[in-house]
Amino acid sequence: MGIQGLARFIVDHGAILTDDHFRNSKVVIDGSNLFHFLYFTSRGGDYDDFEDEVCKFFKALRDCGIDPYVIMDGGSDHNDKKFQTLKERAQLKINQANVFPVGPQGGSVIPTLVKQVFKQVLSSLKVPFAQCIFEADQEIASLAQRWNCPVLSNDSDFYIFDIQAGYLPFSHFKWQNASVQRWSSQNYIPCKRYTTTSFCRHFNINRQLLPVFAAIAGNDYVDLGHMGFPIKFEDHSSRESNRKPSKFYRKLLNWLASFQGQQEALDSVPSLIGHGNNRDNMDAALQALSLGIEEYKLPLGCLERFFNDGKAPDPGLLPNHLRVLPDWTLLPLMKGTLPSYIIYILQLWPVIQGVQVEDPSFPSGNTTSRPIRQVLYGLLLGERREVEEYDREGMNLTSSKVESVLQSAAQQLQLDTLDQAPHSVRLEVFLETLGVSQSTLNGLPPHLGLPVAVTCYWLRHAHPQPDLHLLQALLLGLVYGELCRWRKMLERLRGLIRRGARSLDLGVGVAHAYSQWHCCMRDGLDLNQLLCFSLPEPQCAWLYKCTLVHQLVAELRRGVTPDSLLMEDPSSGQLYRAIDSDSVIWSEAENPSGERGAGQAETARVVRCSSALLFTFAPLGQTTHNHRTY
Repeated sequence: MGIQGLARFIVDHGAILTDDHFRNSKVVIDGSNLFHFLYFTSRGGDYDDFEDEVCKFFKALRDCGIDPYVIMDGGSDHNDKKFQTLKERAQLKINQANVFPVGPQGGSVIPTLVKQVFKQVLSSLKVPFAQCIFEADQEIASLAQRWNCPVLSNDSDFYIFDIQAGYLPFSHFKWQNASVQRWSSQNYIPCKRYTTTSFCRHFNINRQLLPVFAAIAGNDYVDLGHMGFPIKFEDHSSRESNRKPSKFYRKLLNWLASFQGQQEALDSVPSLIGHGNNRDNMDAALQALSLGIEEYKLPLGCLERFFNDGKAPDPGLLPNHLRVLPDWTLLPLMKGTLPSYIIYILQLWPVIQGVQVEDPSFPSGNTTSRPIRQVLYGLLLGERREVEEYDREGMNLTSSKVESVLQSAAQQLQLDTLDQAPHSVRLEVFLETLGVSQSTLNGLPPHLGLPVAVTCYWLRHAHPQPDLHLLQALLLGLVYGELCRWRKMLERLRGLIRRGARSLDLGVGVAHAYSQWHCCMRDGLDLNQLLCFSLPEPQCAWLYKCTLVHQLVAELRRGVTPDSLLMEDPSSGQLYRAIDSDSVIWSEAENPSGERGAGQAETARVVRCSSALLFTFAPLGQTTHNHRTY
């Protein structure tokens, strides 16, 4: 949700925001806003840089006695108007990704695994967080009101919710400038606090009219102008003539100041939006306004129960549209260990695929991982059902029907009892979907089984087919991640990272290849979660470092060998020679016959190479986690 231009309007009226030294309090944090905000402030744009930024943020809160509760977006706030807004945003991201064709950040396009990294870091730091089943903004505001603490976000809708303790906009939350002295209870984060009381006092309106103001002004759920109802004031000026939102908002607030309650204002809306429309259209506009106003009512909510007792909402109390969720899924959904978009799938809503930096002349990277999603859809809906997906075709967002699939192993499972299925069956479904046998993963540390299986799948399905250097760079990146987890570092690789941070100009082809890998990894992680973690989930921050991997491709293409890059560590160099000695796989991979046997031989060899390469850094049977404190 959001009201365009409202944040700027608030800032322009400086008396509304008050300076605050925030300390020793709970705070309810809009998690989706937070991970976007922190990603674009992290210095490098890589996943590990982002992880460091998240850790620093929560350390600043801890130092100031602030107890954070992070709420992530869920998957139940779908309606036609909201979905139209989501489609418009997806098209905008497609345009932005093409404007910034290379580089780790891709302009304002956020990498595929950032949300997963964020949730994993929260878990490692033991920061309480929840993924909403219901509409997130209302749940966030409701919990803050019950706990009498503020909300931290950058969503302008929180200027409308009537939260007693107020709202702290991220853009004024100076956590990097926290005033901290050791052992002091007076440490604080300088910020600005907003309250509806200060807003309504400034404009002399009743606080009950704020939702009316938001609905008429237009948000993600209602826009009178798009419905054919231009707003006209007594001076005959319209919103179109008041192109600056601030001018329009001042006139709208002045108009609202003459009313005492919501119904009185709604009864006067026909005089504001003009005449000449038939009664049915007018009724539709008023109904849309009423629904827009409802979005700002605070529900009883289920988050307090979750945070206090670790319990999901009572299935019997779910609204009708959420009764499609099996009981066992409710708690994993709230814990963030199930992808929230399964709620859309089970309600047969369309799904908008993520946007990445890609070559627009090739099909979207999401096409590469579609067979993985088809099995996920099959587990949720049964075989031969259709899901509508929106994805990039060229530079345009288009829709297509994707059929659900149940392979032989998956036919043994039922969604309602999937959590009770034997682990061997769930693992068989995952490996069959990825096209990797259990024997080929032997020798791999458990936490790297999933990324290696995904990489094997990517090698077979990516188009254009990845060359040897792309694979070698990806595997070297995994080695780098393992070295980081063990607090080891190769200076040669660090030098490549520093060089990559300064300049990254390999063309969109490399970015497109690794975008496909990211799509495969994302959908592999989602399928693995739905299968109740048939394989251990890897720590995603250490799987891929863009600035390193892109530079590795450049080095390998100009003749540098993996051995020379790893020569500081003799054991890693010795093990990596398996890649060089087994380069015959590429003669098979380049065979255009597409025979299944050749593909399986290629997969087995790649897994053996990967196993040898990674085994040194994570002993068999030992899953290492880089637990952080904040």
